Amino acid sequence: MLNTRFGVEIEFTGITRKEAAQKAKKVLGGEVRYIGTYYDAWSVDAPDGRTWKFMSDASIMTQKKKDGTISNATKYYSVELVTPILTYTEDIETLQNVIRELRKAGGFVNNSCGIHIHLDGKDHTVQSIKNFISIIYARNDQFL
Repeated sequence: MLNTRFGVEIEFTGITRKEAAQKAKKVLGGEVRYIGTYYDAWSVDAPDGRTWKFMSDASIMTQKKKDGTISNATKYYSVELVTPILTYTEDIETLQNVIRELRKAGGFVNNSCGIHIHLDGKDHTVQSIKNFISIIYARNDQFL
């Protein structure tokens, strides 16, 4: 179960996609790169060869905080972190550290934000999926 492959998409606001990529680089190492495309994406190409993306998402209500006050923000504050393929054993600490860095930089969620977890369905049963959900639920407060 702890070696199951999964990917995560986390929606948030409070900082720009460029800022998010720069902050994630502090944890991941590698290089920050502007991808562009329809999603105005930024990425961190980590030394292990995997790419962490920061893309726009039109469903996010963009906001930012200044001096403790939340105000509306431009479209650049719409951020969806898309992880590469991860495993719990190898990558959960890295994921948590990236999220901590994003929060420290000002990233936050509001009621327009969500999280999507994509599980590799190979060799899964109903019980193993329930176990995975329990693991994530127990660590929910560690996500933005």
